[in-house]
Amino acid sequence: MTWSSTGGFTIGYRPTATHRLSTSRTELVHLVLATLVLAVDFALLRSTFSRAGLLAVPDPSAVPMFLPFGLAAALTGFVVHEMAHKVAAQRRGFWAEFRMSPVGLLLSLFMSAIVGVVFAAPGATMVGGMGDVREWGRTSLAGPAVNLVEAAVFLGAAVATASMDVGVAWVETLLILAYLNSFWATFNLLPFGPLDGRKVWRWSRGVWVGAIALAGGFSALTFLVAIVGIPIG
Repeated sequence: MTWSSTGGFTIGYRPTATHRLSTSRTELVHLVLATLVLAVDFALLRSTFSRAGLLAVPDPSAVPMFLPFGLAAALTGFVVHEMAHKVAAQRRGFWAEFRMSPVGLLLSLFMSAIVGVVFAAPGATMVGGMGDVREWGRTSLAGPAVNLVEAAVFLGAAVATASMDVGVAWVETLLILAYLNSFWATFNLLPFGPLDGRKVWRWSRGVWVGAIALAGGFSALTFLVAIVGIPIG
């Protein structure tokens, strides 16, 4: 997700364009804390998953076992998504840094622990000085686009791994990562509130339709493949 420090579109002066990537201690602290919380969220989600579908109750005792998966999901689905927004904005000469949402992180942890659903609103990449609808749209599209590329890579890796003698667990993990990334892209492309889709919609209806159709289709495909599985052999 991408929004300005005011929670909407910023119309104002444009800072001097440096096109230089930068960060700060504040951003790094916020990013690490959000990543750790989401890693636990995704570990809880992984504990509910089975080849037959999603189980009803998360298993907190399984968090240590699934924490490496949770970190992989948080880094690829969330961190890379936000950094794609950041790079896209900074390359256009704008200030951009991630800021976590404590309330959103607590809510995501509660939902994951109680019902096994990652309802994640961990924060956003704040962008200052951007006033052009086209720039907003392209910057917002960067996050979901990267997630879809990652989802395709994970799906391809799962198909390739299925023919190797590495076990079902690796294939299932890759498939779930493919689904989570494609779902994250689809969710963020919804044209509501501060989500990326709202800014893409305002920029170009045609681009938005194509993007959400691709993300939604890929999300459905990876979900079905994750449930049905890939024959090992």
